[in-house]
Amino acid sequence: MKTVPIADCIWEIPPTEKAGMRVPARIYASETLLAGMDAGVFEQVTNVACLPGIVGAALCMPDGHWGYGFPIGGVAAFDAQDGIISPGGIGFDINCGMRVLRTSLTEAEVRPRLTELVDALFAAVPTGVGARGFVRLDDASFGDVMREGAGWCVRHGYGWPEDLEATEGGGCLPGADPAHVSARALARGREQLGTLGSGNHYLEVQVVPPGGVHDAAVARALGIEGPGQVLVMLHCGSRGFGHQVGTDYLRLFDGAMRAYGIVVNDRELACAPFRSPEGQAYFAAMTAAANTAFANRQVITHRVREVMSRVFARDPRELGLSLIYDVCHNTAKLERHVVEGVARDLVVHRKGATRSFGPGAPDVPAAYRHLGQPVIIGGSMETGSALLIGTTHAMRETFGSTAHGAGRTMSRAQAKKRVWGESLMQDMERRGIVIRAASKSGVAEEAGFAYKDLAAVVDVLHRLDISRKVVSLTPMGNIKG
Repeated sequence: MKTVPIADCIWEIPPTEKAGMRVPARIYASETLLAGMDAGVFEQVTNVACLPGIVGAALCMPDGHWGYGFPIGGVAAFDAQDGIISPGGIGFDINCGMRVLRTSLTEAEVRPRLTELVDALFAAVPTGVGARGFVRLDDASFGDVMREGAGWCVRHGYGWPEDLEATEGGGCLPGADPAHVSARALARGREQLGTLGSGNHYLEVQVVPPGGVHDAAVARALGIEGPGQVLVMLHCGSRGFGHQVGTDYLRLFDGAMRAYGIVVNDRELACAPFRSPEGQAYFAAMTAAANTAFANRQVITHRVREVMSRVFARDPRELGLSLIYDVCHNTAKLERHVVEGVARDLVVHRKGATRSFGPGAPDVPAAYRHLGQPVIIGGSMETGSALLIGTTHAMRETFGSTAHGAGRTMSRAQAKKRVWGESLMQDMERRGIVIRAASKSGVAEEAGFAYKDLAAVVDVLHRLDISRKVVSLTPMGNIKG
């Protein structure tokens, strides 16, 4: 498939390369990252370019790799009147997202108690498939969670009011309607608040390493003073609830496409017109799952504060355990963007991609509006993560979007063939990284070599000016799902 360089780190596949492409497919990557992308990325991003109502181009971020329907790292915007909505462009773990908390603690204070801290966090935050949280909900209360998101948690004492100010969308996306959620999805989600789940989800104690501050002024605005400061990052979403919502509506859309005369290249891209009854029902259910994911991360935050307060015998506020930001990926959001000089209402799908809104955007919290939205890029449990900041250029270039992580280079099955989980855990401890996990094989799946070079991904984002480097973070302790 012909891939044409059109600018530094920007490659296009023209519509002439595949029958039915309505717009170009655009990939953001260095030559090295592009060469390492699997063939599925090119097949999938060009399939996305064929979907009805797509605007601009089908995009893939530098962390891109093969996914379900869309490539992971995929972004596509569809006209809100004439376009579609597709579960394959959102993902099964709806609003899988990142959250990072600052602390006033230093590595010197945490290191002597690191094992105690990691063990306590592992005991307090359930992990693994089927894990159940401590929050018990009846049908009415779970309905309130779906409608209110993180706000329900704060109202019930599982957080601080200022947490909502530092959460994308205030921790609650509009339009949720539990009436469009199946009984099976409700049953799977009701007991999962405050749980990590499995796969690549994690709760990590991190530190700013020497040389880890790339923009001191922005870092200070985020509450990060310099090397040695400890932060806590978590990555999880709506778990089985979101998976069931996606499964339910993929089945529904498979039939709806025939009714609306929609043909797709891949059944994993099953979709419906956004304004159709089916499209609106999915949007309402998807948003309910997204709000539940916000609530999930909020309850985990509450548990982190409880544990750290107990381990360090200090009040959570004295420990400075305040939220820097919570940002989602795996969503479709109704947003207004300027396209060729005209403001348009678009349904922006971000599958393994995250927002990167620039300075002045009204959706950015007031405390950060002069800077841009904080961006959280998760790496591997061995190598670290990064904080970036959104840009004005991203609003023009990528519908205000950027990468969400390092991106995999191999399947989980391949990773398990290369390393034993127990051996990897022992090796990480020798390197000063304490890890606890529900499954040792799950640790092997998440080995650092299974991911792209995070620094290379972040460098592309910075060079493209779709998000700018602020701080690098390295792991000290990790709770794996």
